Parts: sequence; C-alpha cells; structure tokens
Amino acid sequence: MTDHISIIENAEIILAGSTLRGWVAVVDGRIAEIGEGKAPERGEDFAGDYLVPGLVELHTDHLESHYVPRPKVRWNTMGAVMAYDAQIAASGITTVFDSLRAGSDIDGLGVGSDLLALGQALEDGRKADLFRAEHLTHLRCEIPSHDVVDSVLAYGEKFQISLMSLMDHTPGRRQFRDLDKYATYYSRKSGRSADEVLSDVEIRIIENNKRSEVSRPALVSFARARNIPLASHDDTTTDEVATSIEEGVALAEFPTTLESALACKDNKLAVMMGAPNLIRGGSHSGNLSAIESAEHGCLDILSSDYVPGSLLMAAFDLPNRVGGIDLAAAIRTVTKTPADATGLSDRGEIAAGKRADFVRVAMASVPVVRRVWREGKRVV
Repeated sequence: MTDHISIIENAEIILAGSTLRGWVAVVDGRIAEIGEGKAPERGEDFAGDYLVPGLVELHTDHLESHYVPRPKVRWNTMGAVMAYDAQIAASGITTVFDSLRAGSDIDGLGVGSDLLALGQALEDGRKADLFRAEHLTHLRCEIPSHDVVDSVLAYGEKFQISLMSLMDHTPGRRQFRDLDKYATYYSRKSGRSADEVLSDVEIRIIENNKRSEVSRPALVSFARARNIPLASHDDTTTDEVATSIEEGVALAEFPTTLESALACKDNKLAVMMGAPNLIRGGSHSGNLSAIESAEHGCLDILSSDYVPGSLLMAAFDLPNRVGGIDLAAAIRTVTKTPADATGLSDRGEIAAGKRADFVRVAMASVPVVRRVWREGKRVV
C-alpha cells in the first residue's frame, strides 16, 4: 500500500458547487491542481468512483459507547479510543469533534468523572500520531449538572477545547418536552421503570432550574474568554433561539421544532440535524424531521450523532429526499459547511491549496468507502 498519493485520475470529483469528471494532483499533503478529463500522468485510477472531501463530523458521542459498552462497564481508555478512531475513519470522516459529555448524570449514566481519563487517552493518541482521523474536542455541557462547570474548568486546564454545546435535558422542555417520551428514554438507559423515572420529575425540574441559573452564564463566559465556538442544543421555541443568539451561539444542534429551526435560519445560525434522522425518515424522539427542516431551507450541517456510517449515507441520500438539493450541495453539509462553522478554513472542499483529505466512494445500494486519505496520506 502506497502511503502518499500524488495523482488521482478518472474520478467523479465532488467540488463545493458542482461535479467534475477528471483528476486531482497533490503535493506535500495539499491539493495542487484540479483538471477535467485525462490526467497529465498516471496515478490512482478511480475507475469512475466518486472523490469526496474528507468528512467533517462536529457531534458524535459514539466514543462513549466504546468506553461504556454496557451499563456500569468501563473499557480500557486507549483501547476504546483506538477502536472508535478506526470506525470513524472507515466511515470517511477525516476530522472529528469527539463529543464528550461534561457533567455527571443523576442516574450515573455517561462517562462522569472519567472525562479526564478519556481526554488523556485522546491526547496521548494525538502526540504519538496513532490516529487515522484528526481528533478535536467538543464538550457537551449538561448545564443542570451539579459538577458541569468544575468538569469543564478541569478539562480546559489540561486539554484544548474546540467546540462547546449547551445541553439541557430537563424533563418537560426541549428534547423531552413530552414527559412520556422522557420516561421511556431514561427507563431504557437506566433500567428503572417509567413510573420510577417520573416519580421525581418535579424535584428534578426545580433542582435543574437552580443549577442552570448559575452554570449557564459561567459556561458562556468560559467559552467567550477562550474564543471557543458555542452551539445550542435542542432549541424548541423562538425564546430559546433568542437566548442562544444573546449568548453568541453560532451553531444550532438539532432544533426540535420547525418554529425554532426557522428562527435559527432567520438569525443566520447554522442548523445541524441528525443523519440517522434523515435516513430513518424522522426523529427517534418524535421531534422535527431532518427532511422537513431541509424542505424549509433549514439544514446546513448533518451529524452522524450515534451512527458514524450514517454521515456519508445521509449526504448521498439527501438529494433523493428533498427537491432542489443536488449532490454537491448535499456533500457540503458534511464537509465545507461544518468546517467553516468551526473555523477550519483549510479543509472541507476539493480546491487548490486545501488539505488533501479525500474519500473514494463507490455506489452500491449505499455509498461505500473504498479508500480514505488525510493530508495526502492513506489511512484506510
């Protein structure tokens, strides 16, 4: 296997605004030239397969499922990180924001106090150049948690943070405004009955509100002081969108209603929706579907969320689901737009001077990843 690539030929190239049958030249890990038709010299023959920019994933909490494969089971941190990295890269993702939850859950779910241990494993992997994909950190901050601020401060003292999202899973609002769905979700996660989950809802709402009044402004202040991009999470009402705007949020993750998605669009917030939502034809929580959001022009970025392989599938499926969106526009939702939203101007599109982050994609019943390169070096 050749480590570095210099010429790709006979490829269906997905550019930022169009497609082109031709070739790409790479020098020192960067795109040097793009041409139509026959390449000036022989290289990696794509035989008509698609050449897609390396995918940029902003929100995947899939690492936690590798680290906590069963309730109360903790896997080896480096083993979990390396298995996760291999799956991410094999899905065509060359830049991934590892979404780590900051703030302990009252039910003992999530990684909790192990956040720093996972951060250390990721840092060790970066320093040793072990990873196929480039890993950045997205802290998913559960603002009603009693220790969320301390967790973020401790993480920030040791490791770089590239994105923060403000999450609030208080029953009766946002994703869980329907209490029956809240009870069903948490009973499956915790092993408690739905009645047990609902038994302390009123107390939880009161406690969460008190904590949020303190932690939310503290987290916003922390992010602003360090120029960390902020994302909102599960905005449901126009008032919640207005709060996000006041806080300087640039990205809206998974708005739960069309009302909130349209408000985000009107205020120029990039809207992220779930790739599994699009593939399944709807939200597993009964919230806004990605298809409906796209039909109203409120879909800027797709995220694989809990299924890494869904990102490429959804991008190729989007033009089939929503009229007026061509393949180039669909691919932007998983490449250029998420890169731009987080200040990564050196990647996300096939253009001269950009990083040679590439995915070779063949079409079967679904798009199939055949090869992956990061900065010109083959990683899959």
